Amino acid sequence: MRLSFSLFLSLSFIVISCKPSFHEPQIFLGDYRVEEGFELDMVASEPLLKAPVAIDFDSKGRIWVAEMAGFMLNLEGDGEDLPNGSIKILEDRDEDGIMDHAKTFLDSLVMPRALALVYDGLLYVESPNLWFVEIDNDKPVNRVLVDSLYATVGNPEHQPNGLMMNLDNWIYNAKSNYRYQRKDGVWHKEPTTSRGQWGISHDNFGRLYYNNNSTQLMGDHLLPNRLVRNKYFVPKKGVDVELTKDNRVYPLHRASVNRGYQEGVLNQDSILVNVTAACGPLVYRGGTFPVGYDQNVFVCVPEANLIKRNILSFHGNRVEAEQAWQGKEFLASTDEGFRPVNLSTGPDGNMYVVDMHRGVIQHYAFLSPYLKKLSAEKKLDTILDYGRILRVRNKDNKARKITDLNTLSASQLVASLKDSNGWIRDRAQQYLINKNDKSVLPELKKMALDNESPLAQLHALYVLKGVDALSFNFLVQLAQSGGPEAASHAIVLMEDYVSKKNVAQAQILFTELLGRKEPMLDLYLSSTLGIWAKYDQEVFFPYIYGLSHKYKDDIVVQEAILSGAEKVMPAMKVQLDGTENLKDTDLNLLMAASLERKEKDNPNYIYSTKIARADSRTNGAILFRQICASCHSTSGEGIRGLAPPLVGSKYITNHLEQLGLIILHGLKGPLLINGEIYDKDHQMPGLKYNKDLSDKDISDIISYVTNAFSTDSKGLEPEKIKELRGVMSKDSMEYTEKELNEQIGK
Repeated sequence: MRLSFSLFLSLSFIVISCKPSFHEPQIFLGDYRVEEGFELDMVASEPLLKAPVAIDFDSKGRIWVAEMAGFMLNLEGDGEDLPNGSIKILEDRDEDGIMDHAKTFLDSLVMPRALALVYDGLLYVESPNLWFVEIDNDKPVNRVLVDSLYATVGNPEHQPNGLMMNLDNWIYNAKSNYRYQRKDGVWHKEPTTSRGQWGISHDNFGRLYYNNNSTQLMGDHLLPNRLVRNKYFVPKKGVDVELTKDNRVYPLHRASVNRGYQEGVLNQDSILVNVTAACGPLVYRGGTFPVGYDQNVFVCVPEANLIKRNILSFHGNRVEAEQAWQGKEFLASTDEGFRPVNLSTGPDGNMYVVDMHRGVIQHYAFLSPYLKKLSAEKKLDTILDYGRILRVRNKDNKARKITDLNTLSASQLVASLKDSNGWIRDRAQQYLINKNDKSVLPELKKMALDNESPLAQLHALYVLKGVDALSFNFLVQLAQSGGPEAASHAIVLMEDYVSKKNVAQAQILFTELLGRKEPMLDLYLSSTLGIWAKYDQEVFFPYIYGLSHKYKDDIVVQEAILSGAEKVMPAMKVQLDGTENLKDTDLNLLMAASLERKEKDNPNYIYSTKIARADSRTNGAILFRQICASCHSTSGEGIRGLAPPLVGSKYITNHLEQLGLIILHGLKGPLLINGEIYDKDHQMPGLKYNKDLSDKDISDIISYVTNAFSTDSKGLEPEKIKELRGVMSKDSMEYTEKELNEQIGK
């Protein structure tokens, strides 16, 4: 027995010794400070990768990475059109937790910006196109053009990105008002709310989270598309919500930022005060961090070389957030090359940081002379051939072995819907839909009705949705027996079965659900009652009025009601006007505005194709969509949190010289536009330093916006633009509203 045991040890040693080991670069992390209780590891670095901007994991734990190598190769931004980008697969062959091999999956790409492993293939963006390729032995085959207009608007900082698969089986994007889905081999594209700027994430319920440069965390109070089903209604309170007003940052050093010369941007110690380039939010759902970190939102702040932590709180019909701490950050560094631009949960439950590791991350189109000079002095423009991926892990947790989901049976995948790691649950859901194995339908239906596993319940529900295995009666059963979240999803999915024959059953169910007096259920009932009222106004209008009155001070509920009521607005408006306690309500005011839009055929811009077609061959329209629309929207109606509307703006309809000064030199708040005040944090950088824009180009932009967004088409000649280039503000920076009026007159 002793001899056999010794032989076993010897053989084991030989096997272990034969395991390959590879030399990986050692990167010093002494300049990084992570929250106590966590460990920071370097998972991949140059020379394996360069300028990573997005990653995804396959079921083997390999990292697929998009490299945007052409971004800001120098301070002039030369080389953006070079085909030097790629998508690589990073592998850890010696299984020591550090990537040691890289293989190129796609090369000769121009500025690739997003990727996602979906539908047994790879979805990726090479502007303006959205492509899908199947994967055969780590090689791309059968490439399909999904959307040739995916990213036609804006510069690299302001083009669509994200490609995030949500609980509802739709792929959502930042900086885009479209979502995508592949069904039976056919790609579908639908309008959705335009969200954020760079990066997007979702919580366990399926709500979306995003941000923009100066607003570190935004989100929706409702599930996607619940507030935009009425084409003639534009919600203001339920989507695109600033979840916290606290945008303070606490860097470890004096970072270089684009508007560092402006009062209030830096404190007395030259430390950044508020975010100026927030991006890459992640709702952490990995299951390996301490319990208090579950569904926290981490946010990248690359200009200050840090990652911020926010704590979400859910209140049934709304979501709020607050920073986890004052005076410190979750992860921060004094390394000015550290540029976290995206975050991801891995199949091991850890959080992964995509570090572009670029000295200059401000695009040249908006690079201020201040930052350009500072970057040259600090030689930031020489930090180029780098790229890193970091891992943040809980010190108290052992490394989790990664199970290849591709090797699991359908029944094992169903069991994986209960995994503590949201990454596993999300992928298992999609794998089950792709397999479409009818033998596990009973297991899935049982799980969807199991209130003891609320997370698995929702995933099972949307597997059933994905394989077309739901029914009206099943959803009624789920709504009756499920908790608020499961019942709310059932209410949403029941809209696929709205018909005259189902009215009586829906009436009984809705009466029962209203009796629970649960704010979340009331919110989702508010959003669906108008859809059902198309078949029986007498039954469902009283429910609508009751909820509208109960939540008369909650605009989000009123928006939810109106979103579902497009087909019954005229009839409802008559009743609202004729009822004393309803005619002066917010619901009636919102409905009047929506009916006016419908009469003028002025839909929510996400449904409009007019702006995209109008004057499409003119230089001004093209330049507007490339430069201006990313903040002001293609419709000119503005984007909340980014820029005010151009439609109806005095700067479009009054003195065009003021508009010329704004475009050339920039404008900073506070501003009063269309009766709304935009605070001092709202500022538009000038374009006079953009080497690609001539005086005629600026003139063409002005001609286009006055034609498209006002009733009086006017313009400024290029000679006038040339003259205005020399008309500076008092500090030679952006104009204030007061200075504009003093310079040109009101």
